[in-house]
Amino acid sequence: MCGIVGYIGKRDVAPLLLEGLQRLEYRGYDSAGIVVTSPKAPGLKMVKAKGRVRDLEAKVPARFKGTTGIAHTRWATHGAPSDVNAHPHMSADNKVAVVHNGIIDNAADLRRKLEADGVEFLSETDTEVLTHLIARAGADKLEDKVRQAVRLIEGTYGIAVLHADFPDRIVVARNGSPVVLGIGEKEMFVASDIAALVMHTRQIVTLDDGEMATLKADDFRTYTTEGTRTTAEPTTVEWEAESYDMGGHDTYMHKEIFEQADAVDRVLRGRIDDRFSTVHLGGLNLDAREARQIRRVKILGCGTSYHAGLIGAQMIEELARIPADAEPASEFRYRNAVVDPDTLYVAVSQSGETYDVLAAVQELKRKGARVFGVVNVVGSAIAREADAGIYVHAGPEVCVVSTKCFTNTTVAFALLALHLGRTRDLSVRDGKRIIEGLRRLPDQITEILKQEEQIKELAELYAHARSMLFIGRVRGYPVAREASLKLKEVSYIHAEAYPASELKHGPLALIEPALPTVAIIPDDDLLEKNRAALEEIKAREGKILAVAHRHQEKADQTILVPKNEDELDPILMGIPLQLLAYHTAKALGRDIDKPRNLAKSVTVE
Repeated sequence: MCGIVGYIGKRDVAPLLLEGLQRLEYRGYDSAGIVVTSPKAPGLKMVKAKGRVRDLEAKVPARFKGTTGIAHTRWATHGAPSDVNAHPHMSADNKVAVVHNGIIDNAADLRRKLEADGVEFLSETDTEVLTHLIARAGADKLEDKVRQAVRLIEGTYGIAVLHADFPDRIVVARNGSPVVLGIGEKEMFVASDIAALVMHTRQIVTLDDGEMATLKADDFRTYTTEGTRTTAEPTTVEWEAESYDMGGHDTYMHKEIFEQADAVDRVLRGRIDDRFSTVHLGGLNLDAREARQIRRVKILGCGTSYHAGLIGAQMIEELARIPADAEPASEFRYRNAVVDPDTLYVAVSQSGETYDVLAAVQELKRKGARVFGVVNVVGSAIAREADAGIYVHAGPEVCVVSTKCFTNTTVAFALLALHLGRTRDLSVRDGKRIIEGLRRLPDQITEILKQEEQIKELAELYAHARSMLFIGRVRGYPVAREASLKLKEVSYIHAEAYPASELKHGPLALIEPALPTVAIIPDDDLLEKNRAALEEIKAREGKILAVAHRHQEKADQTILVPKNEDELDPILMGIPLQLLAYHTAKALGRDIDKPRNLAKSVTVE
């Protein structure tokens, strides 16, 4: 969940590293640091600061020159945010500097052993253990020192290492936390996220778990932690540097909400097959015979990706008539689940690096399961680990809370459901109906977003509520789950989602004028059932905001959403609630792109 940037070449390194840290800061961090060196002036110079990257930048002296360096932004796991706990961490002899993403599980045991040998620790972090292990390694080469050290640690890591005696190189290693190399002209970059690289190069190499690399200004080589050379061919990333700019919006969240029509158009482009009323999903590697052998679909994700999976499971059941369900990957990997060879497992992650999802994928693969990935980042860990999958093509998502990636993921599930359905019993007529509905989505999203001013007024009306209840039935319930999460994440208002059918089994005790309810009411076969829930709330003087296809008399206010096909309606009904969360947070003065305590990519357990 932390951020790494590194550079080796001929340019002044400090401005490059600070720029890279600023491009990673959207992930949500609490301290930062930088260390530089140069073959012409060996020795390591370091500056660290609690707070944002701007706080670090203010502390960097004018004469802080070097042509090689590593930098880091930290999201605290071991030790409170402070200058001392910030990375990089330096060895006692000031020769070794390390930046680290991940968690060292056996850090406490290693720390005790090192302290018994006379090592004095300055920080509370697990990372400092690794610094001392590298410094004390008996090998002559830096690569061998790092290799010896990582063999002693248990847990996850993405690391970059500088050594004062080897100022011509950076050594990096990966196990469970992303490390990406950027290949330039007589200069090399390293980062934990391509966002830090795209200003300088689009040629990247993504390390695999158990892989290391040595970067020099004019060359790089990759190898395993056992020392065996590996072959790494650079690939070209699709995203442009401009994708990370705000484009005239006040926040990235606002920009990304308004990018959704174009994003949905991208995920559909080139995939619709009108001749057979189905879709082409080339990344699936699943022929019709194999598709017909699937007896169940299990979707695994965390947070917003899990909610997208809930919507996806419903669409798969409705269109393909295959039993499907979604489960938090963080729970699945610990409950010793029965792995069925006739089940298709689908791993969902925006970044493709979410640790809990990746660990679930690896456990499923170990047990012989077929695993598909639904991810946004090409070449990410889950994309590489999965047998096949679908890229959602949402483009870079900078705000910590997900909006456009969530929407594109639900559309990707609609494509998968249609593909599976048409290989089974879904008729040509229904296939055509769903395709026509998919094609209407971009224009309908644009129509919804034109209501921003009305939604802003509603947000200001409800912004001072201490808590809110979100309800829905069947198709509406996953929408309620995601909408309540959005409000919590970005506004810090407590929110709870509940099936509307369950109100009378307990939650009605909460209803009072001070607790607003947001009701998701699609115009489907449960319309009257949903209206009955509104009656229950109004009878207890509850305030109701409805999100519906037609005006709801029992609601105090209604946000109208254009009607699509019943199966696709959930894709649209969450979009106005993204705006509601955004404007609620804005009314409360929240840090919208960087909510407290959260990070964009959760690469630790």
